[in-house]
Amino acid sequence: MLAATRRIALALLCLVAPAASGAAAADGYPNHPIRLIVPYTPGGITDIVARLVGQQLGERLGQTVVVDNRPGAGGTLAADLVAKSAPDGYTLLLGVNATQSIAASLYAGLPFDPVRDFQPITLIASGPLVLMLHPAVPAHSVQELVALAKAKPASLNYASSGNGGASHLAGALFSQVAGIDIVHVPYKGTAPAVSDLLAGQVQMYFDPVITAKPNIDAGKLRALAVTSTKRSAALPDVPTMAEAGLPGVEFTTWLGFLTAARTPPDIVATLHDATVAALREPALQARLAAQGLDVVGDTPAEFAAFIAADTANMARLVKSSGAHVD
Repeated sequence: MLAATRRIALALLCLVAPAASGAAAADGYPNHPIRLIVPYTPGGITDIVARLVGQQLGERLGQTVVVDNRPGAGGTLAADLVAKSAPDGYTLLLGVNATQSIAASLYAGLPFDPVRDFQPITLIASGPLVLMLHPAVPAHSVQELVALAKAKPASLNYASSGNGGASHLAGALFSQVAGIDIVHVPYKGTAPAVSDLLAGQVQMYFDPVITAKPNIDAGKLRALAVTSTKRSAALPDVPTMAEAGLPGVEFTTWLGFLTAARTPPDIVATLHDATVAALREPALQARLAAQGLDVVGDTPAEFAAFIAADTANMARLVKSSGAHVD
């Protein structure tokens, strides 16, 4: 009887220990630096946002936020690292479409679950892509481009930064809605894709506004439309796809903070409140707007619902585009 009682007591202790441990962790959080995992190389829009927001977050939490760039496998290496990290709030992911919405449909044998293995914190910002043409293409509007593509099926091609990436899927959506046959040419990253676009080796490319803007402003590439429901503040003279006569071509890139699933609610709340406070600062909003982004700062529940809806949309688009990575 005594032995049975001890076994029951031990079992109950094991059940309550994790909860007690989580509460203890939340009490003094944070008491050492936080690591922010970025799924791409330094210098790109994801890295820029991580450093801008990470610095402000660290100031509010009283700890250093260390940006750790972990590129590879379309961002899934970084996501997997965070998915398998300790649920203590000291390892964050700057998640994007590729890691949270697209990966599940694109990759066979993904080593993590984009929903089950993560705790959303807040959607930081979102922004459109801009359809750019090489100046030699005889089209100065979306309607002229569509007419040209219909007159000469499979004669125009569009570059992408890789199979299943945002530029690929935006191009696939454009061709589907417009009812045209254009050829997809995948590259290993944005830099070589834009390089060949500038050289006239490919005719079009869907690029984030901030990286597209210098070539557009210099007259090296022609901007036809952005893929958002409203015009970009960074390119106010460029119409939306709907304004250009092609409603339905809406494609938004986004960035948000996530951490490992089972992170204590108090820690999630601390991270959320500090991040949203940073995003409300006019100076940070202005710097993100200069990157072609719209600041959001929603709740963890709202961000989770946003990811779920985007995942469903991306699954349909990945399937229809035929994109896959083995």
